Amino acid sequence: MADIRLFSKRNRQIKPLVEAVLANELLLLETGIRQTEERLVEFEKKYQMLTQDFISRYENDEFEETMDFVEWIGESRLLKCLREKAETIRDIQFAN
Repeated sequence: MADIRLFSKRNRQIKPLVEAVLANELLLLETGIRQTEERLVEFEKKYQMLTQDFISRYENDEFEETMDFVEWIGESRLLKCLREKAETIRDIQFAN
């Protein structure tokens, strides 16, 4: 577990501000996750294959490289990154 302590030069509580910033960041990440998932569904419908199957076959050189396939891989990697960041924020707990 990582700990962090924040100090402010001002005589105000910073916990509500940090909580609000984290909540806003989580909303942005969740929006990005939904948009990325929608984009992946578009690729899956277009090529009639699940993303996991596509990635496995792509990594086995079963496809020629196209812009769609590069974007599909990129969207898949982006989704993983966005989910990891969102989970990290959800796991944050504040000490009293």
